[in-house]
Amino acid sequence: MDKIYINNLEFIGFHGVFPEEKKLGQKFLVSLELIVDTREAGKTGDLTKSVHYGLVAQDVERVFLEKSIDLIETCAENIAEMVLKKYELVKEIKVTVKKPWAPLQMHFENVAVEISRKWHKVYLSLGSNMGDKRENLLEAIKRVGELENTEVVKSSTILETEPFGYIEQDNFLNACLEVKTLLTPQEFLSSILKIELDMGRVREIKWGPRVIDIDILFYDDEIIQEDNLAVPHPWICEREFVLEPLSEIAPNYVHPLERKTIMMLARKLKESGKGNGD
Repeated sequence: MDKIYINNLEFIGFHGVFPEEKKLGQKFLVSLELIVDTREAGKTGDLTKSVHYGLVAQDVERVFLEKSIDLIETCAENIAEMVLKKYELVKEIKVTVKKPWAPLQMHFENVAVEISRKWHKVYLSLGSNMGDKRENLLEAIKRVGELENTEVVKSSTILETEPFGYIEQDNFLNACLEVKTLLTPQEFLSSILKIELDMGRVREIKWGPRVIDIDILFYDDEIIQEDNLAVPHPWICEREFVLEPLSEIAPNYVHPLERKTIMMLARKLKESGKGNGD
């Protein structure tokens, strides 16, 4: 992917922990590295197919100077978030904030913070088998789309499936979503757990009845194994109620562990006759 650089924008800002920094101000240098596909712009000369670095610089100045902040880490986060949200062609950004007049009692060139941020692609599975199941799913989808720095990109059709594991319960309605987000895996997990809690989810029986269930299936191509989060979701390949709607919205997505597309995994499970509902 191509890159656009904006190096060492110079501002006098009032950021810092000490009162003198907020009162007197000091020099800061801000640099950006934008990951953008510039091929079409380069071939056609069409500026709308690239990112106008002059406008980006003006927006960075506005965000950097609009209020006093204690940490340059926060300044960098604010800039990265603004650019990614405002400029759709920017897929990833690196922000460096340098503080050459930092209050250090020794010779130095500058203190700096550098961060890299990007939009993440997340696939979710949703299920409900209590109350108004369809309304529960639609409400959950709406709430996911309302999460901070998150957008629902695709939504599968809703299908009815038989219960999985604990079978003495009503059938489920299930769907899958493709989402883009700036949230980290743990931030995203906390957000969807809160949605479940706010909608009345009670965890009493494993695989038991639930108002709403939201599972992270994939987060980019990452492989995550933590105490409270396993990605890819370990049961994907055995659940037809996941693979069927997921193959509708992401048939060619490659499972990072199985190294097969979702369509291939769905076909394999169907042919085995072992697919189950939730």
